[in-house]
Amino acid sequence: MSGFPTFSKAEITASLIRAKQERKISFEELGKAIGRDEVAVAAIFYGQHHASPEDILGLSKALNIDERLLSSQLSDFPDRGSGVQMPPKEPLIYRLYEIVQNYGEAYKAVLNEKFGDGIMSAIAFSTKVDKEVDEQGNTWVNISMRGKWLPYSRF
Repeated sequence: MSGFPTFSKAEITASLIRAKQERKISFEELGKAIGRDEVAVAAIFYGQHHASPEDILGLSKALNIDERLLSSQLSDFPDRGSGVQMPPKEPLIYRLYEIVQNYGEAYKAVLNEKFGDGIMSAIAFSTKVDKEVDEQGNTWVNISMRGKWLPYSRF
């Protein structure tokens, strides 16, 4: 037993966000501090990604949170996909959902054409978020996804 009270996922997320805000540190800076991508760090905050002992140690130092407390909060396996209701109500998350609604069939057709019958892994996976500004000063979001191709087995 850790000796620390049990907190809900929402409470853990709120405490991590509060510590991040108090330190005035970005997810990108936290990622550099612990050797992880900023999206992976944010996924740890929201209980969607497993935190290794090294991640916990690095976050403890960067956020000035007791390592044992952080370990008691982040050592469980994540309950992936549990944080978003469907369809999503948060506008930005809904827009990502909408992209899949509008282009999912097209992505599937193109991926099947290029790779055969299979799926893109969300486990052997990485993603990156970049900000672009065009010549007119418009800001654009660039989200890239990289997943291992998993062909369906014939049986």
